[in-house]
Formats: sequence, structure tokens, C-alpha cells
Amino acid sequence: MDLCEQSPSYIRAIAPYQPGKPIAELAREMGLNEKKIVKLASNENPSGIPPKAKAAIKRELAQLARYPDGNAFELKAALSRRYGVPQECIVVGNGSNDLLELVAGAFLAPGRAAVYSQHAFAVYPLATQARGAEGIVVPAKDYAHDLEAMLAAITPQTRLVFIANPNNPTGTFATGAELENFIANVPRDVAVVVDEAYSEYLPPNLRYDCVALLRKHPNFIVTRTFSKVYGLAGLRVGYGLMHPHVADLLNRVRQPFNVNSLGCARGQEIRREERQDEPHGHGAARARPEGARARVHPLVRQFPHLPRVAGEDGIREAAALGRHRQAAGELRHARSLAGHGRHAQREREVPQGAESRT
Repeated sequence: MDLCEQSPSYIRAIAPYQPGKPIAELAREMGLNEKKIVKLASNENPSGIPPKAKAAIKRELAQLARYPDGNAFELKAALSRRYGVPQECIVVGNGSNDLLELVAGAFLAPGRAAVYSQHAFAVYPLATQARGAEGIVVPAKDYAHDLEAMLAAITPQTRLVFIANPNNPTGTFATGAELENFIANVPRDVAVVVDEAYSEYLPPNLRYDCVALLRKHPNFIVTRTFSKVYGLAGLRVGYGLMHPHVADLLNRVRQPFNVNSLGCARGQEIRREERQDEPHGHGAARARPEGARARVHPLVRQFPHLPRVAGEDGIREAAALGRHRQAAGELRHARSLAGHGRHAQREREVPQGAESRT
């Protein structure tokens, strides 16, 4: 038996992801002028990086001999102000794709299952299969997520549901009311991951408050990215908002320094540029009036295990305390992650209208 045969069968069965072909490669193959090629395969922003982004990156170049902040404190602080959530609710990643992999790593294993729609993002089945878990593919309805059928497809083994909203690649969309109704009926021990990589392209009347959903449903996770509308595809910066207990799990499987210094710098700059009082429809933070009384953040109040600290400084202090507590158990947890049993898994189609087995 050779070395490769020692890999679990579910790993050997994965077809490698095929990204969009680089423009330079296509130009060489076809003998074309690079400047006349318009690449549509990867949904990159054709406007490129704006001047302020280039300036932020240039400032950071002198520090490239140093590792980036492994906790991405300044980026998370900017995101905390933007969305009005404590930093314990934020996990950063190498693009939102990294967040999807982290969620799969934290919750999936052989004998467990994930539910996702036909015609959804290709990474969902890849992340599921890479953990030896079962992929439950629910037939699409007019190329959109059939949330009712997805709810019925949840089994006692299901630990994750993936939803792309708007969907990649079909462009379909579930309203905030439809999502909330779905999440409210999902068992609390099943995580609902809503991938909002294209959320910024929605018109204002279609945007919903993902932070309000987070307050109501501790099994709700939202992932977003700077790669699309903000033009940072080459720097790979993504983030997720979630319950602090869930964030703690993801940080246990997250690679150290998974977001580079240049990406962090640009992400911080983007959030500084945005008006804090802009009605963004995603739980945008409001600036506190001068002299206003500091208060405990509502999400901190909701999650009783967090330290009772007030105001922005308090939120930073809580983040530091959380990091110290996490560090003490990281080595033990890393050792416990080894040794998953190896089981061949199958991916099955779920007929429309399948009855719930929960």
C-alpha cells in the first residue's frame, strides 16, 4: 500500500477546486491582448483598489518583516464599532472562504452531516467532505434555496446548514423574514451559516439586520468578505459574526496569523471611511454622544459568561481576558483534535418535500 492510500477515502474522493483562470494565462494560451480581456469567472471588482487602500497598504510595507497581529485586534475593533457587537463575537479569516472551513472544522466529523442547497457555493460540499461528514444536498427551487425543504432535510446527525444569501452562483435571494422564520425552526444544536459575500450589492430595501438575528439566535453565524465590492480579492480578508461561544470554538481551529498585515490594514481603513451613522441595514453602530453614559453592550448582557464591562474600552478589556482564557486550553484542544475515525461518506440527494426526521 502506498502513502496516498493511507489518506481517508473521503479525502481521496475530493476533486480539487478549479479557480477562474488568470488573465495572463488565458492571454498566453489564446494569443490575446491582456488589456482586452474581461474576466467574469471569479466576480472580482473591475474598479481595482482605490487610492486610500493603496496608501494604507504602503504604510504597512515597512512592517512586513513582522508577523501580523494574530488576533487582528485593530480590524476587529473597527468591525466591532461598525456592527455594534463586542469583539468576542468576531472571527477573522483568509477570505470568508476560510470562515466556512473553520465552521466545518469546528462542527463536522465522520458520522455528522451538513445541509446545503443544489446550485450553491462549491465550497460547502468540499468543506463537508474534507471532514468525512455527509453532505445533504436539497434540490433548488427555481435555482433558489428551498428553505422549507432544507428544514425538512435536517436529521439528528446534522450539525450545519449552509445558506448563501445572495446565492453564488445563481444570484437568488431569501428575504430577512424568510431567513428568520427558517432559523427559528432549526434545532438549537444545529448551526445556520449565512454566507453574505455579496450582501453589499443588495439594494437598501432588501437588506436585513443580521446583528438582530444574532441577538435572537445563538446558533446563527454570518460570514462576509472584503474581496468583492471592496476589491481586496488578492489580499483575502473575511470575517464572521457569531455567538461568543461559537467564536471561541472557531478560534481553536483557526490557523495563527491567518490574515496578513496588508489585508488587516486595508480592512481597518475601509471601516474608518464608512460613516458610523449610515443606515446600512446590518446592525450599523451609532456614535455615542459626547459625555453619554457608558453602558454594557447588549450582546455582552445577553451572554452571561462574558465579563461585565462597559463601553468600548470595556469591550477591548473583555477581548483581552477572553484571549488569555483561550490560550490556556489551546494546546490541550489541539491535541484532542487528532484521531478522528476514518469513514467513507456519501453525498445524497434529498427529494423535495422530504419529511423531517428531527
